[in-house]
Amino acid sequence: MHEPLGDAVVRPLRVAIVGSGPSGFYAAESLFRHKGLHVRIDVFDRLPTPYGLVRYGVAPDHQKMKAVIRVYEQTASNPAFRFFGNVQLGRDVSVEDLRRHYDQIVYAFGSETDRKLGVPGEDLEGVHGATEFVAWYNGHPDYRDLAFDFSAERAAIFGVGNVAMDVARVLLRSPDELAGTDIAGYALDALRRSRVREIYLVGRRGAAQAAFSPKEIEEVGSIAGVDLIVDSRDLDLDESDVALMEHDTNVRKNVEYLRSVAPSTEPTSRKARLRFLASPVEVQGENGRVTGVKVERNRLVRGEDGASWAEGTGETEILPVGLVFRAIGYRGIPLPGVPFDERRGIVSNREGRVTDPVSGELQPREYVVGWAKRGPTGLIGTNRGCSADTVARMLEDRAAISREAEPADIVDLLRERGVSWVSFDAWRMLDRLELERGASLGKVRDKITALAEMLSAIEANRD
Repeated sequence: MHEPLGDAVVRPLRVAIVGSGPSGFYAAESLFRHKGLHVRIDVFDRLPTPYGLVRYGVAPDHQKMKAVIRVYEQTASNPAFRFFGNVQLGRDVSVEDLRRHYDQIVYAFGSETDRKLGVPGEDLEGVHGATEFVAWYNGHPDYRDLAFDFSAERAAIFGVGNVAMDVARVLLRSPDELAGTDIAGYALDALRRSRVREIYLVGRRGAAQAAFSPKEIEEVGSIAGVDLIVDSRDLDLDESDVALMEHDTNVRKNVEYLRSVAPSTEPTSRKARLRFLASPVEVQGENGRVTGVKVERNRLVRGEDGASWAEGTGETEILPVGLVFRAIGYRGIPLPGVPFDERRGIVSNREGRVTDPVSGELQPREYVVGWAKRGPTGLIGTNRGCSADTVARMLEDRAAISREAEPADIVDLLRERGVSWVSFDAWRMLDRLELERGASLGKVRDKITALAEMLSAIEANRD
């Protein structure tokens, strides 16, 4: 079957998607749903496992959020869809290879690292990015061998977005509550030995500017045996904050919930202390390890356009912590051959069309979706609209693509280079194995976390 284009009949559009997380799958879904478009889609991922952030970023106590995988499975069941797991851009294939084999390329590789605090002492042992901690407890192959020292009784998390709430919950929940989830086994063992009993959740702006959702903060406040404590000074709002509450339902719910929080009358062994209007100015340590963080009290400064930013007051205090997590945002990393905006930490683009970061000129037939396009904002579902917008640009541009000649199949190139890829059927086999292992242990899933073990398991279970 070929697609009519004007008076001519042309071969299928060939599209490569680099990255198999939510934005990549939503781009494929949007292309398949376009009426009258005949398209073949190949999705590449450097890991043998698809789903990206859903598998390695969603907290283990949020299993319902992972149900979106069923939507991605429907997309993958389309006969025009192929998955090439364990194929890395820059190692196994190049951008030039993709340009020769496909009509259009979509970059969907997200944001893999975290933003720095930018203060002295940040390199001390005991300071970690939330990104690596999340990946570690979720069994990501790149992070499984990390070690976190949970011997300190107090920890600080800088940032008050949903990722910070995830980190707080995993640290404060009873390990027995996590035992039935898909948390990595080694992570659960380490958390059982944890002595962390108190966490400071620190935001540089006020309660009305907090990035967590109402559901996320309420979950922290409802953990059994944990007190959520808020400094009453931080809930004194000005006129701008009150106006924001009136126009933003989430802000209103957050503030109302925080005002309703009162420490339990029963003694608790664990506490989550919310501290707003505070910024780190120095991580302190002894013998190379964290012993505390100096924070400065802030005040909000308002611009004429209504924007607000934090300004230090000179008032400081020391948080007596032995473990620190940065949760102030993700940042993309450049891939070989892909135009990258170093300042913003994203693929250089204009409305999803990839551009040269210096000249601003469009890179023909190359596109970007998700966090790699707009930065780390929004929830998983936000990527659906983002991907659909980029696909609309792709469809606008397809008339200029010559489809007279059929490009060579990428499979031939991979075989020639001795690249062993993982198909979607092979992933399904690994998926079934993890579920079976989990069932035998009373867990949702028991993830295989080592890359070599994944590939061995796939090979051993091939028909």
